[in-house]
Amino acid sequence: MACVIGLDIGTTSTIGILIRLPDEVLAISSRPVTLISERIGWAEEDPEQWWSNVCAIVPELLTESGVSADEVGAIGVTGMLPAVVLLDKNGRLLRRSIQQSDGRCGAEVENLRSEIEESTFLAKAGNGINQQLVTVKLRWLEKHEPNLFRGIATVCGSYDYINWRLTSRHTVEQNWALEAGFVDVKGGALDDDLIALAHLPRGAIPAKVASHEIIGHVSPVAAKESGLATGTPVAGGAADMIASALAAGVTQRGQALLKFGGSVDVLVATDQVIPDSRLYLDYHLVPGLFMPNGCMATGGSALNWFAASFGGAYAEKAKASDLSLHQLLDRMAEDRSAGSDGVLILPYFLGEKTPLHNPSARGVIEGLTLSHDAGHVWRALLESYAYAIAHHLDVLRDMGHDIAQCIASDGGSRSKVWMQIVADVLQQPVQRLAGHPGSCLGAAWTAAVGTGLAPDWTGISAFVREDDILQPNPSHAETYRLGYARYRDLYCRLESSWAAQ
Repeated sequence: MACVIGLDIGTTSTIGILIRLPDEVLAISSRPVTLISERIGWAEEDPEQWWSNVCAIVPELLTESGVSADEVGAIGVTGMLPAVVLLDKNGRLLRRSIQQSDGRCGAEVENLRSEIEESTFLAKAGNGINQQLVTVKLRWLEKHEPNLFRGIATVCGSYDYINWRLTSRHTVEQNWALEAGFVDVKGGALDDDLIALAHLPRGAIPAKVASHEIIGHVSPVAAKESGLATGTPVAGGAADMIASALAAGVTQRGQALLKFGGSVDVLVATDQVIPDSRLYLDYHLVPGLFMPNGCMATGGSALNWFAASFGGAYAEKAKASDLSLHQLLDRMAEDRSAGSDGVLILPYFLGEKTPLHNPSARGVIEGLTLSHDAGHVWRALLESYAYAIAHHLDVLRDMGHDIAQCIASDGGSRSKVWMQIVADVLQQPVQRLAGHPGSCLGAAWTAAVGTGLAPDWTGISAFVREDDILQPNPSHAETYRLGYARYRDLYCRLESSWAAQ
């Protein structure tokens, strides 16, 4: 049977997977990615590093699996959404990418709101006016980097950039275009008036393509650099959280995915289009379905930051116990009480995206005393993201979406203590998955569907099976009910002080 490669251009790493249809994972490989934050609230990456990672990963996949490049029937690429990649007329990068979690453009958000009623924009674009929009990031560049702005010939996303390196064709995938703020959600087409709000010529936004559409084939130059075979079909690509949801089997109305990657995403499958400025609206990979969703600015990235910045004292102990530093901190957190003995964290280290849309928000540790240790702070950090998930589910229910099932996926879901905390805060079971390698699998399957190698969308379920279901502990319900109320109240008390900074 045919083989397919899926590539995930993630916030903290680039991951590749090689599968053989119908149900075999042959190899997985990854490379780290450097997130650059030179100023408060900034988040940038080097797209050349993504491509270098791809060129290192593909040969590893082929070598490990014993598969030749000619046996690869398709390539699918996924990535964070919506990163902003800028190219000049010669296809050269103009600067580092501005990531989806970047919070520099608060003034541009307010300026756009002064020009157009948010309700009008929301009804047309399907998403509200917020820092996620590519439009406001481009307006920031127009103001602060005007010479560079004048040289922009092409704007695209992270996986669109890799697709261009593979095929030499410029396109933008449907969900990048939608979350960028460039699509009329009712008609599904790029809209000239919405693009004009970014102060760019219409030609700077390439053609919009469906996720499973075959946009081109691997060029001779890309084949030489990456180890792929010339002529291999390349699909339009997929937003990472949507690809992960497909791999997790979230295809029925009321199913929610909790995706624990570099950021934490909350998504629900639905056949209804209900634009709401608090959350984002995306297309599901399955035609006819949609995925309203939220994305926190941080998640695993904040855990990595804490471990790297404050966990050094425990590195030798972790090594002696044959544990990773994260695993050791998890064990310490498991030994601490629910509620972390009064330590509470607001995890807004890069501002916050949904449902607050506040780039000025900041990370806060409240209630810390000399009686607390790293285990308390680590547990409070895990609890903070559980509270943030609860906030998102409250908003989804307020919008009219039922949440019948919570499924957890991606790297962070392997932390049993974290997932138990989530179940306890939500007081709802959390279904973990086994064999879910992340968004790269969804990208591979999308390409398989696009080339006809896979007959339908449901076959991906053969790769992933249900693992344990973490049941909520009723004895923790009151502690976390009060903790969640305190979490929400702390933000409200501090919001005005951040705005004044």
